Amino acid sequence: MLVLSRQRDETIMIGDEIEITIVDIRGDKVRLGISAPRQVQVHRKEVYEAIQRENASATGVQVNDLSVADQNLRKQNGKPPGAQKP
Repeated sequence: MLVLSRQRDETIMIGDEIEITIVDIRGDKVRLGISAPRQVQVHRKEVYEAIQRENASATGVQVNDLSVADQNLRKQNGKPPGAQKP
């Protein structure tokens, strides 16, 4: 881990396109301004981890889940389960 000391209005560069600027320092809080290209996602770590958990949860679909969903849809449409689409 690289550790740097910066003062207000000083900037750190990551590569050629990401700038992190110290916007304000109040007590034990530091406000950062981050300038990055649109295709680079920037999140607080706790938000990033929540997104990762949601993505992992969403990939947990089982084949049986799809079969049950199909049966439920056919019931709603008035077709018996397993009936072929026209």
